[in-house]
Amino acid sequence: MEKEFLAAVHQHQRIIYKVCRIYRDNREDQEDLFQEIVYQLWKSFPGFKSESKISSWIYRIALNTAIAVYRKPKLPVDLYKELPDQIQTAQEKPVSENEERLFNAFRKLNDAEKAVVSLFLEDFSYREISEITGLSENNVGVRLTRIKNKLKEILK
Repeated sequence: MEKEFLAAVHQHQRIIYKVCRIYRDNREDQEDLFQEIVYQLWKSFPGFKSESKISSWIYRIALNTAIAVYRKPKLPVDLYKELPDQIQTAQEKPVSENEERLFNAFRKLNDAEKAVVSLFLEDFSYREISEITGLSENNVGVRLTRIKNKLKEILK
């Protein structure tokens, strides 16, 4: 099971990095969130039934963790010892100035807007975004239009 988990996280780590960058402002908080997301994925992995794509499942857990992590006390660090050693910390490649500017704009969105736009940028269909977020497909389209307009204003 550990090999399958590591392969899934490695293949889709970009999803986790993106959620961390969108939902947290500084590197230390991003690394903490990365560990929390991977921990939640590890705990939930035995229950993954392949009823949806693994990338959708990872996104759902990552987004829920990013939103919920402020609502609960931090887990003791020793709980992370359960994680496989290969994924203890986040190691993302450096980003350009334009990418950093875009992530800063994303951080000004509310949590629901962040979730929708991050899924859209990963090329999830409206149907898939709807399934992950619980919004109707029409609502996804409306929200994306509003989010795009809001981002244009922020980036001016």
